[in-house]
Amino acid sequence: MTQDLKSKIDANVLRDEGEVARALLEKARPSPNEKAETERLARRLVHAVRKGRRPQGGVDAFMQEYSLSSEEGVVLMCLAEALLRIPDADTADKLIADKIGGRDWNEHFGHSDSLFVNASTWGLMLTGRVVDLGRDTTGDASGFLGNLVKQSGEPIIRQAMRHAMRIMGKQFVLGRTIKEALQIAAEDEKQGYRHSFDMLGEAAMTADDAERYFQSYRDALLATAANAGTSQDKDVFARPSISIKLSALHPRYEPRKKDDLERELLPRLVEVCTLAKEHNLGVTIDAEEADKLELSLELFKQLAEDKSLTGWNGLGLAVQAYGRRACPTLEWL
Repeated sequence: MTQDLKSKIDANVLRDEGEVARALLEKARPSPNEKAETERLARRLVHAVRKGRRPQGGVDAFMQEYSLSSEEGVVLMCLAEALLRIPDADTADKLIADKIGGRDWNEHFGHSDSLFVNASTWGLMLTGRVVDLGRDTTGDASGFLGNLVKQSGEPIIRQAMRHAMRIMGKQFVLGRTIKEALQIAAEDEKQGYRHSFDMLGEAAMTADDAERYFQSYRDALLATAANAGTSQDKDVFARPSISIKLSALHPRYEPRKKDDLERELLPRLVEVCTLAKEHNLGVTIDAEEADKLELSLELFKQLAEDKSLTGWNGLGLAVQAYGRRACPTLEWL
């Protein structure tokens, strides 16, 4: 990157957030015509959604009751994502006990006319009490019953919770595998939608983890390509794409390991992108922690300038819009 643009990015690392926000507000202030057009579009969209909406119930009612601004709502979203990816019962039990116990589910009971919300609240209350009552022996009938349920009913609770979370998870997670995601996306694609398939996962801790993620990305690209068909003459932006994490492809994705990453990670990135180029698909590099931004930009630059990828316009980089350095980063891109 040029020194001038790099200086702009570096200058915003610890810049006062209030100062950044004020500058952005000025840039984002719409003209009277833009404001009027925005309001017209918003009203049209809201009316269209309300007109085509079924009577509220199920997940809609559940999400309205358990807002993401509440602790309980955040816990539910953690479970919705995590439980879909946990194969063994012991880990699922531990996660449920950790995330559900102690939350004030009783505050929500009876606030909704939707049977789904109230029934789910009973389940959440029961699960919370199972965890709490097991912490010490109360010696009364209620405590005895709670401990009995804990000893004999946790697998049942786990299965019920996994089922409920799978219903909710589908609102946010398209599928547990790329095959499942492609099947679910098929109906939307018939209506003209296109998808970027984000591969959920954590950073690699070992070389074996990195190899597994690498193979998963390759498999996802091949599955997406097979599903999308051979349309080499079609604009890459009109076709599906996948999103990858650099920290999933190397166990030491750290600025101080820059030389190792250029030697070990970069060739893997070129291989993934070459495969995407062959099938006319896009690849987006996901955002990492803020302290790794400069490292990500440097690797992105080398990847974008790789001669073997000339003519392919499918390389993208996710930029965290809430970051102080978002605007100079976009300028650099």
